[in-house]
Amino acid sequence: MYQTNDVLWLNVNPAFKSFDIPLLKVLAKKHSVHYWEYQQSMDEARSLDDVLVLLHDYLKQCDRPVHLLGHGTGGLVALLYGDRHPERVKSLTLLSVGAYPAVDWQAHYYAQLRLLPCPRSILLKQTVYNLFGIQPPATVYQLRDVLESDLKTALPLHTLCRNRSLPPRSVSMPLLVCGGSDDVVIDQKLQTDWQPWLKPEDTLWQCPQGRYFFHCFYPEKVAHKISTFLQLKQSALTATV
Repeated sequence: MYQTNDVLWLNVNPAFKSFDIPLLKVLAKKHSVHYWEYQQSMDEARSLDDVLVLLHDYLKQCDRPVHLLGHGTGGLVALLYGDRHPERVKSLTLLSVGAYPAVDWQAHYYAQLRLLPCPRSILLKQTVYNLFGIQPPATVYQLRDVLESDLKTALPLHTLCRNRSLPPRSVSMPLLVCGGSDDVVIDQKLQTDWQPWLKPEDTLWQCPQGRYFFHCFYPEKVAHKISTFLQLKQSALTATV
């Protein structure tokens, strides 16, 4: 049973689970953190709509709305679920999700792959630098393998032939959108393009440092912002009761 200060983190990129852990550990000091994960099967591919149905089946067991959080494609799933089932979502927190929410690292990767005549392994190595900055050689190869794994196990939105696109949208529940100041995937424009879609009670925040996985490298800063947002929204809800 979920309590009023519980949060549910959505992950549809199981290869990136280790990047979520530093933030979730900090959040767990003040909140009861729950974790929902989807892993794509090579034998039974599912669509975005299928994943939303699976999430809905899970949340139907909860006796009250929950705070949904997600990074990248997990944030997209949270956004679409909140749009489709607002009665089940108390607030949304989206990390590395632009105003055009289908844009993620894979969209960026496939766009580059279509443009650059180079081997896949070389482009993945360059993508490591784009996502993580300069890293030691051994770390670069480890991260390249992680990205390769994500291409196989994540919810598939994009392919070499086509990048999926979804329009901006507003949602009825309170919304916190967080981005990294040095992110080349969800860049400054994709972050600021949220402005016309935000309500007065929504927040658009940029971490002073960090790229696509800024929440992994600056978990204390990100957790502080999220906790402050959740506490303010909970106080506002309590005051209206």
